Amino acid sequence: MHNIEERSLTHLLDGMEQAASRETVTINDVLNEFGERSLLPFILVAALLLVSPLSGVFGVSSFMAMVVIVLSAQAVYGRKRLWLPQFLLRREVKSSRLLFCVRWLRKPAAFFDRHSGKRLQFLTTGPMRLLTLVTCVILPVGWPLLEFVPFASSFGGGTVALFAFGLFTRDGLYVLLGYLTILLTSLTFYAVIF
Repeated sequence: MHNIEERSLTHLLDGMEQAASRETVTINDVLNEFGERSLLPFILVAALLLVSPLSGVFGVSSFMAMVVIVLSAQAVYGRKRLWLPQFLLRREVKSSRLLFCVRWLRKPAAFFDRHSGKRLQFLTTGPMRLLTLVTCVILPVGWPLLEFVPFASSFGGGTVALFAFGLFTRDGLYVLLGYLTILLTSLTFYAVIF
């Protein structure tokens, strides 16, 4: 129904809202809404859900970690059409929860859409694009360990969202912000531990 090439967060949220037309919504419903032509929008959607209140639901961090790892790995290998195992495609969430998250994300999404442009594009192509996608494969590995700390995985989800949004909109500034977030998180973690 939607044109996946329209590169905005608002567009992705519209598609998620459209997919939640029944009592429950599955990953497959969202795929059917957008088609299967691009991996980046789905990496972005999964990461955004972790930034939303949905990340407080037990099990969501682990599930989204699997989705992000599988999708990012496919993007690294240059796969054009996405693939997910059936057990992930059939995973359901109440539409009311998804719609609440979509509403919660509307204002931040509009802000980011207004403040994106074609900046630092060398960070979104070639080797830098590949490095960023590999980083998106590695980052979620620790999210299941954060399952017992409510909303802790939101920081990782936010970082992946910055990377995916930067690559999706071809705005390298957001990719750079993603790397700065990793640096600041690492320095904070080091300061707390040592």
